[in-house]
Amino acid sequence: MKPTTQPCRCAWAHGALDIIYHDTEWGVPQHDDRMLFELLILEGAQAGLSWSTILKKRETYRAAFDNFDAKRIAKYDERKVAALLADPGIVRNRLKIASAITNARAFLAIQKEFGSFDRYVWQFTGGQPKQNGWKTRDELPAKTAESDAMSRDLLKRGCKFVGSTICYAFMQATGMVNDHTTDCFRHAPLARKKRA
Repeated sequence: MKPTTQPCRCAWAHGALDIIYHDTEWGVPQHDDRMLFELLILEGAQAGLSWSTILKKRETYRAAFDNFDAKRIAKYDERKVAALLADPGIVRNRLKIASAITNARAFLAIQKEFGSFDRYVWQFTGGQPKQNGWKTRDELPAKTAESDAMSRDLLKRGCKFVGSTICYAFMQATGMVNDHTTDCFRHAPLARKKRA
């Protein structure tokens, strides 16, 4: 029996959850508003922590935050905040929990103004995924002019935990940029993706 060879992946994809996320989701152009909101909140929750930590808590986050229903989250009160602070399955940081509520309200206002959060957020890359050709993980930037612009605009709209580095991680996660290294088996198929 021949040993199975693993495909070449980005250097950060190690654990089982990381590999599933890397292979199926990271860098895939995302246009569903609910999923975009989920990733925005999770990227903010990740600040100062590893993404693996957040992936392990993701299902609990979905349960705790009403499957990232922005309309529901926007109405959370102090009682709900207290319940979230007592939930060991999420990051129990008062500022991060408060930011999810604040960001839900801003998200709904953006949807109303632009017709969808998708339309708003993708404007920062001209509506198309930006195709990069990094050879190694060390070449990947922590932020770019596009993430700077997104961060400034989200902050102006009252969002929290949306610094440029967080915005760039969000852009990577949602496929606004293709940051799979060129040796990764996911780079080429995603490089062919265009906005429908």
